Amino acid sequence: MQELDDPIPLSALQHAVYCLRQAALIHIERLWAENRFTAEGRVLHEVPHEPANRKRGQVRRVMALPLVCRRLNLVGVADLVEFHAGPNAETAYPVEYKRGKAKSHRADEVQLCAQGLCLEEMTGKPVPEGALFYATTKRRVVVLFDTELRRLTEEAASQFGALFVTGCTPPAVYRADRCRACSLLELCRPKASAKSALGFRAREIDAALGRDEVAS
Repeated sequence: MQELDDPIPLSALQHAVYCLRQAALIHIERLWAENRFTAEGRVLHEVPHEPANRKRGQVRRVMALPLVCRRLNLVGVADLVEFHAGPNAETAYPVEYKRGKAKSHRADEVQLCAQGLCLEEMTGKPVPEGALFYATTKRRVVVLFDTELRRLTEEAASQFGALFVTGCTPPAVYRADRCRACSLLELCRPKASAKSALGFRAREIDAALGRDEVAS
């Protein structure tokens, strides 16, 4: 069981929106397995996670910036934060690097929005938007931190925070569109986990007693 004040990694929110069980396996049970997708993502993040502070014109670019949001108990490291010069102060603009391309779910957007909430607390200034940079398309996708996305992000933080405290991993639910790409598929075994353990045991007993042959 985790302590109440243990901070939640920002990446856990992305995992939680994608699959709450995946988030628990990674961040509570400390399980991990790599596949092609995670390997490509790890390589993509190697450069952004090297600390650097550069300025291009009116934009200051900070890589591997540590982030914290005490209100939501979040911690993490931003791939890149651009600070755009303004008439009164700089405006923070988080950029998260992702492999592949834009997804149909909002897991990536939630992780980015969480970075924005951290930056708002740290700077005391509004952070209205950020961007997701996808390696396959080599383009930025602008993400507005609107009311709906902020609500979804805070709900994800609250939901996983409660799970983090209990230390309990949710049962598996097989979803073909997500499970097939998950590197933890063999560890999670969602199809097997979804079956009743009592039913499985009953079938074993029936087989041992030869009831299958009788029934047939």
